[in-house]
Amino acid sequence: MAWALLILAGIEEVIATIAMKYMDGLKKKGPLFVMVIGFAFSFYCLSHAMRILPAGVAYGVWTGVGSVGITLTGILWFKEKLGIYQLISLCFILIGVMGLKMAS
Repeated sequence: MAWALLILAGIEEVIATIAMKYMDGLKKKGPLFVMVIGFAFSFYCLSHAMRILPAGVAYGVWTGVGSVGITLTGILWFKEKLGIYQLISLCFILIGVMGLKMAS
């Protein structure tokens, strides 16, 4: 259950970060609302996962899922370019998240 909450928290982090891109400062209230609710729900799920998992593992997985998720979203949705060193670095993040999962 804790791992499902972490994945959900990471997905919410990605949604909130996408909303942040659309806020235009603080001019657009819809994306601001989505961002605030998204981060609040993300922190809520993370805090519940930390009841079961060690804080370092939970936080590491949460940031890893968010980092890889927003990068993939940027590539697929916003047509951002990804260089070879960025790709290698993201692979290391994924390996780290998988290692944390296997070790706990």
